[in-house]
Amino acid sequence: MSDAVTATTRRWKDLLRMVFFLGIGFFFIWWFLLKLDGEQKSAIWESLKGADYWWVVVCVVCSLLSHLVRALRWRLLFGPIGFRPGVSNIFGSVIVAYLGNLAFPRAGEVMRCATLRTSEAIPMEKSLGTVVTERLIDTVAFAMIVLLGLLVMFGQAKDWLYDTLSVRFSALPNMAVLGGVIVVLIVAILLFYKFCWSRLLHIALVARIDELVRGMIGGVKSIFHMGTRRTLLFLVYSVIIYLLYILGGLIIFRAFGETTWLGMRAAFVVYIFGSVGMTFSQGGIGVYPALVMMALTDIYGISTTVGTACGWLLWGSQQAAVIAVGGAYMAYFSIKKRKKIS
Repeated sequence: MSDAVTATTRRWKDLLRMVFFLGIGFFFIWWFLLKLDGEQKSAIWESLKGADYWWVVVCVVCSLLSHLVRALRWRLLFGPIGFRPGVSNIFGSVIVAYLGNLAFPRAGEVMRCATLRTSEAIPMEKSLGTVVTERLIDTVAFAMIVLLGLLVMFGQAKDWLYDTLSVRFSALPNMAVLGGVIVVLIVAILLFYKFCWSRLLHIALVARIDELVRGMIGGVKSIFHMGTRRTLLFLVYSVIIYLLYILGGLIIFRAFGETTWLGMRAAFVVYIFGSVGMTFSQGGIGVYPALVMMALTDIYGISTTVGTACGWLLWGSQQAAVIAVGGAYMAYFSIKKRKKIS
């Protein structure tokens, strides 16, 4: 009885979580459309109709390539635990995971392990361990990319960030002062951790944080126990994944005459803005295109209509690839599971 109640509670929590994140996305769509008059909406529609959709197709291919490289990278983590899943099955598991995340937050992580169990007979607990490791590494990598973006933000993007902050703060410290403050804070945190942290471990919350941090560090370190060749390959795959993400923005710029002059720097800025949007709503719906539009209009002077169309095409091409290929693999795994049962 208690197990049934727990399962029902979990389903309700998942449903509420999905509604909440979808609600954020649809709110942003409504809020954005509310600010547009009929003429602006027509201009956006005309921009979408006038786009060169061959470049959108290339963007879809680029998105699928990034998923394939992610699958190849994930495959490396199975070597140390004695499994070698097929490329097609592990790619299908990754794409199904993205499809699942469009419906429920983080449901895809369980789905890709379940599909891999069906197709490769890899136990769920084994593949879940590799997923946790991969996600921890991605979190650290993304944090480093964002930090890099803030430190070496290019040209107009840096000016826009400084001007935007200046509106809120009457005086901003120069970079030398800001860098010094950051160094002092890092040193203070390290000293606190070394001399004071162990004395606080009897507190449940502190112990939980300590366990979480140690798990993250251990997960990141685990890639260096795969052997030199596999570790280097893992790092190369990681770089390729993020380059393909950034390249997607560069490709979609070519679909509009007004954005063809934008280069890799602008694509890097758009990637950072869009990635932040992915964390705020289910699958980035509403928020991702809005933040891409903001980056293009506020930083690079692109018109709102073209910036909006560009944001929606960039987001839509990625989701179209996931829905089409992910749906096909869902059907494939379902058929395979039924055959296995019968």
